[in-house]
Amino acid sequence: MVKLSTARDFRVYGPGGAGDKWEYINAGLFLFSGILLIGGFLAQFSSIAFHIKSGLALVLISLLIISLVNVHDWIAHLAGIDWRLGLAEYDQQLALVEIVLPVVNVVGSVLFFVAVLFFEIEMDRGYRYKLEKHGLNLLIAGPVLLLVGSIGNICQVYDRSNWHVQILQKCVQVPLLMGSFLFVVGGIINLIEIRRSTDLSFKMLDKSWAWFGLFGSVLLLIGGLMNLVKVFKVQQMDGSGLERLRGGARERLRREREGQVPLLEDSDTESRRKPVRKPYKDVLVESSQA
Repeated sequence: MVKLSTARDFRVYGPGGAGDKWEYINAGLFLFSGILLIGGFLAQFSSIAFHIKSGLALVLISLLIISLVNVHDWIAHLAGIDWRLGLAEYDQQLALVEIVLPVVNVVGSVLFFVAVLFFEIEMDRGYRYKLEKHGLNLLIAGPVLLLVGSIGNICQVYDRSNWHVQILQKCVQVPLLMGSFLFVVGGIINLIEIRRSTDLSFKMLDKSWAWFGLFGSVLLLIGGLMNLVKVFKVQQMDGSGLERLRGGARERLRREREGQVPLLEDSDTESRRKPVRKPYKDVLVESSQA
């Protein structure tokens, strides 16, 4: 659902100690969003309309926080390469995992937010078919994108990162993957149940959606808690257990900062190193003169 803390020394949250503070804030906000989600889904089991509306408002706030955390994470990735998107062509992992996935998570969170907002509007203004239809579809589309982002996160491969850090990383990724999956299942079952209903006055969210959302939120809370633990452990280790990316964009940027071969001249240098082939006639002339 979110990139959260990585197992690589790649992101830049800020200079010196400020970066550590912002990483703690990032992890704490995500944990807080999980608490809000649990409260929002618990409120859906109430028979009082005000409680249900208040619960949806908590879900909206939580999704907004998740979107901001993803945006902040995306900014930290770009800051790690000095905002030079052109470097992504030298590093597939940078392009797909560190840049694209946070964007996918942001779009998924926004679509989920819009879906819940549609149902909140329906409770205030009454049933409108088009609004509900879009809400039901977005209630599936948003979590599907979050699931795609979670799958991309868990598919990352670390070669030389500390094994303890990698275990903590998986403890973060697996709950988020399972939680995103439950949100998708809840949206699909909710769509089926609503379409099966013959009571036209019943055009709200089904209780099954609340159950799946509640369990998904608990998993999200577990993932956020483990992420906070991992951030603390990594900060205590001074980042020594993180893996340093070898090759690609990060190494090219480091070489340029150290005053070595500029990025734009790499290809020219390689071409100058290639031996120049002389025509056969010139070779015969040189050999005869020798």
